[in-house]
Amino acid sequence: MFKFGKRIGIDLGTANSLVYLAGAGIVMNEPTVVAVSTDDHKVLAVGNEAKEMLGRTPDNIIASRPLRDGVIADYVTTEAMLRYFIDQVCGSSRLFKPEVMICVPSGVTSVERRAVLDATLSAGAKTAFLIDEPLAAAIGAQIPIANPSGNMIVDIGGGTAESAVICLGGVVVHSSVRVGGNKIDEAIQNAIRKKYGLIIGENQAEDVKIKIASATSVKNSENKTMQVRGRDAITGLPKTIELSTMEVFEMIIGAVDKIVSAVKGVLEQTPPELASDIIDKGIVISGGTALLTNLDKHLTDATGVPCHIAENPLLCVALGTGMALENLDLYKRSVSKR
Repeated sequence: MFKFGKRIGIDLGTANSLVYLAGAGIVMNEPTVVAVSTDDHKVLAVGNEAKEMLGRTPDNIIASRPLRDGVIADYVTTEAMLRYFIDQVCGSSRLFKPEVMICVPSGVTSVERRAVLDATLSAGAKTAFLIDEPLAAAIGAQIPIANPSGNMIVDIGGGTAESAVICLGGVVVHSSVRVGGNKIDEAIQNAIRKKYGLIIGENQAEDVKIKIASATSVKNSENKTMQVRGRDAITGLPKTIELSTMEVFEMIIGAVDKIVSAVKGVLEQTPPELASDIIDKGIVISGGTALLTNLDKHLTDATGVPCHIAENPLLCVALGTGMALENLDLYKRSVSKR
């Protein structure tokens, strides 16, 4: 039967949002940032354009992240952002409303799930589907989730770290901690302020994490340095300091270890039959924070289970959401609908 209207999968992340169009693949990859005018509450910019404005806006514009720790913190702005994504993909004067599937962290409450469904329908979707993030990540990482053997995925995004053991197309054990890339950025910001009396912005902290941070202590040969600019907390004047990988490791290890604890918690609850499968296959890590240098090594050392990073870790959840939408009959047990 031919279906009218497009089918869209959205990985609504705390840091980045990706949009998958059935038949075309990933068509958008933008930061989850919205700039709104305070005078008339009109959305001025979404995505990359809005991210450039973070920390740089005049009084009458607010640039913010509408999702906090993987859930909606600002309903109106989230709805406006979803409408923007749907309009970009389908055009604003559309004849048929699209079917939209959104992924949510597995640990969210039923109220938070309903908020996502309502925002999606209000933004112009005909039908809204929800899929759990670890399941979408496993599908996107091409893990054969329908098989009667255990697979473990750890999806670490901007707001949450999701660990799940998947078997027979469903989640057997899962744990979700609201620690991700953003908390690591915050740890860097706070430590630099405490140690050097220097105030830096979100984008600068993220830059430090990407360029020189490591999840394990490094040898002298791997100890990189970087200039960091910000505002002196005492004088209020611009100031530059030099940071090294070893210093940043000490700043972020507390946040990283919270993720490790969640992974260990899931392994402790895993049934023995599935645990033996996981030891054979290893743990797959996906999500943007999977790209943190040596995170896979740190997890392997801490758990004793080999960990490896999925191919395209940033795209796993979006690809999995899109695949589930294209094969709804196969995954209908794993999806909720409104």
